[in-house]
Amino acid sequence: MKPNQIRGAAKAIDFDRIVQDFKGLDPNDPGLWPTAPKVAVFIGLLVATLAAAWWFDWRDQMETLAQHEAEEITLREQWVTKKRLAVNLDEHKRQLEEIDRQFGALLRQLPNRAEMDSLLAEINQAGLGRGLQFDLFKPGADVIKDFYAEMPIDIRVLGGYHDLGAFAGDVAKMSRIVTLNDIAVEGTRDGRLKLEAKAVTYRYLDEEELAAHKQAAQKKAGERK
Repeated sequence: MKPNQIRGAAKAIDFDRIVQDFKGLDPNDPGLWPTAPKVAVFIGLLVATLAAAWWFDWRDQMETLAQHEAEEITLREQWVTKKRLAVNLDEHKRQLEEIDRQFGALLRQLPNRAEMDSLLAEINQAGLGRGLQFDLFKPGADVIKDFYAEMPIDIRVLGGYHDLGAFAGDVAKMSRIVTLNDIAVEGTRDGRLKLEAKAVTYRYLDEEELAAHKQAAQKKAGERK
């Protein structure tokens, strides 16, 4: 629209008359109001109605819609995850079987209670076989864990440097799991070396021990409550 046309349209609107239309309105008889007040009241009622609808109804619906959209996204992600697991189900089964096999192999490396004496003798023989002299070989009390027990053994042996190293290597190569901890080495007056360490071996608990351990744990948990 050209500037002249805009000015002409502005002149065509009689603002003074519109202002006069809003004066002296009778609220008891709106049917007799001029057009401008009627239009203004209609627009005001429309805006108030829309605002009230938003505040009392539409706002909650929008929040519910946003919540459902978030839930939809979560469900889609869960569906994608489950679908991926379903596609790789055979591979997961194979991995689980491999884990069970490896766990069984590790479990077989743990002696039971009846085999502990032979294992202790095997550790002792490993030192004697290397020409070492045992000053101390003292098994301690078992430390009970979830399904196995640790048996600490305080050892003190005398011998040459290479013999002590070979002994440690022999212990590491045993079919049963034995670890050497808290190792301390020092020389002696006769030129030999003295090795002090805490050897720890492991055994699995039998059914009776497992039941007793479980009962003790439950009793302890009850006392805490």
